[in-house]
Amino acid sequence: MRAGTPDANGFTLIELVVTVAILGVLAMLALPMLEATAQRQKETELRAALREIRSAIDAYHQAVLDKKIESAADASGYPPELDALASGVKDISRPDAKPIYFLRRLPRDPFHPDPTTPAAATWGLRSYASAPDEPQPGDDVFDVHSLSQRKGLNGVAYREW
Repeated sequence: MRAGTPDANGFTLIELVVTVAILGVLAMLALPMLEATAQRQKETELRAALREIRSAIDAYHQAVLDKKIESAADASGYPPELDALASGVKDISRPDAKPIYFLRRLPRDPFHPDPTTPAAATWGLRSYASAPDEPQPGDDVFDVHSLSQRKGLNGVAYREW
């Protein structure tokens, strides 16, 4: 076979350009799906972290009510800071006063932009004396919330979760 005959095998330049254009359009359509999937994964992490911390706060309060943790008579019975849940608190009901741990480690807010910030500083705190509509930190930790100003895929701000 001679070069340049119509029976030559291979792709023409136009066929290659059309194929690349089709692949580009498909990639542009897939990109928003990938971004939504990444946001959905972070939202799942946020829900799990909030549930874990809130359960630990409730367990701490129950330990105070069960007289396992020392607490002032006029105190709310909630932890004084978030780190107390992971660092441990002395169990006064035991003779050896071994610490009670409510968390293995304090989870981070997945939407916090700075990965070098300590985990406790990534959360917004609400004290027992604070109103639910405008959470403010105080003498104890009654609840936590995300500090992110973004809204979730469901339209609710992460701060309100």
